[in-house]
Amino acid sequence: MRWLIHLLVNSVVLVVVAGYFEGFYLESVSAAILASVLLSIINVLIKPILVILTLPVTVVTFGLFLFVINAITLMITAALMGDAFQISGFGMAIIASIIISLLNMLINNFVVKPMQKK
Repeated sequence: MRWLIHLLVNSVVLVVVAGYFEGFYLESVSAAILASVLLSIINVLIKPILVILTLPVTVVTFGLFLFVINAITLMITAALMGDAFQISGFGMAIIASIIISLLNMLINNFVVKPMQKK
């Protein structure tokens, strides 16, 4: 159940980011849901490998390099989805990864967790 809630929250966040930035394009809500599923699979399979390989850089940058890793996973997701999900460049991917991380944190802390406590 938690995975489904996470997918829905991530889909909403992707749609919000696509609405505010021209360089971040999602074709539809179903494309956002598919992108969220693909992104979660990539985060489970590929992201841990990237984190381990870049651990020294991540430590030196006090964890800020994780935004670059998140941008890489977003770019991989966009490449897999083709025309339904497009990111104009790596800079846009980094900006989107920062905003997606912040929005996911805020929604999870102030909406999802209080609802689960009841």
